[in-house]
Amino acid sequence: MSHATRDGRLWQPDFLQAIDPGKCIGCGRCYKVCGREVMTLKGLNEDGDLVALDDDEDDEVEKKIMVMNDVGACIGCGACARVCPTNCQTHAPEQAEAA
Repeated sequence: MSHATRDGRLWQPDFLQAIDPGKCIGCGRCYKVCGREVMTLKGLNEDGDLVALDDDEDDEVEKKIMVMNDVGACIGCGACARVCPTNCQTHAPEQAEAA
């Protein structure tokens, strides 16, 4: 589904679908350009489980990565993809949700 810009030009949103935890370096650049809290920073422990980041858990964190937070808030602007140094995100046009 195409949308129009303010002056009527057609524009195709590309929504964030996934973040590859193997490629993500947790730099936070995508988080900083997204004003909608679509992503959040989490920790991966030695077992590969996602854990919240706080002072008590930092000893158990092997790596910090960005993960999906509020998928429905994404407007498909693509700013996060443009600033990502590792190309770890997957984006796709809007798709109809199955009922």
